[in-house]
Amino acid sequence: MTQQSAVRQDPPIRLFKSDFLEFFSHISPLAVAAIWAPVSVFFLGRAVLAWQPGTSWLHIPAGIFLGWFVWTFVEYTLHRFLFHYHPRTERLKRMFFMMHGVHHAQPMCRTRLVMPPALSVPMSSVFFVGGYALIVVGLGVPQWFDPVMVGLVAGYLIYDLTHYQIHHANVTSGWFFKLRKHHLRHHGACDFMRFGVSTTIWDHVFGTMPKAPCQELINRGSGKPADWEPPAPA
Repeated sequence: MTQQSAVRQDPPIRLFKSDFLEFFSHISPLAVAAIWAPVSVFFLGRAVLAWQPGTSWLHIPAGIFLGWFVWTFVEYTLHRFLFHYHPRTERLKRMFFMMHGVHHAQPMCRTRLVMPPALSVPMSSVFFVGGYALIVVGLGVPQWFDPVMVGLVAGYLIYDLTHYQIHHANVTSGWFFKLRKHHLRHHGACDFMRFGVSTTIWDHVFGTMPKAPCQELINRGSGKPADWEPPAPA
């Protein structure tokens, strides 16, 4: 399947034979905002209510920034090493296609541009528990936990909504245009480069911001395009 034909494909690629399961493989960005914006506000409210007058409040904005910054690294790492993992068995190929490959096979499908709760909720639980263990138990600074969670959740929400807008917003100049161009090039032949979505920081840090034309990188053996051919519905 070519990239161009995949973009125009309609209806969306079917992942499941079951209509019930197929329904949950689609999600609107409004649903993501409705789920995660209140979670971020919840942690922000807890952080503000826990503040004691007469003590410093600077840990709140500092923790929010730290949480967002950590999220940008998580975003890059997950995209590069998990979503773009190349499995060898047919079962794992199917699983990773459902997780991320379907987006590369059909990048303009509006209902598969944000992470479904079936994936985002379990992943968030890992971060909540891990964050609590590190910040509260390990470092003994419980006042930082809620602000950091605000930044993490808000960072994820910004990432998902930015990703949706990148694929559908009609922007022709400015910072967002450059970000959009960066990500859409990731959907070309060199999908082993440009893993940042909401920021390009980590592509610069870890050398995945290409410094040569795509075909030259392929010829050098710097990477090879993944096979995003869709499997039969499960």
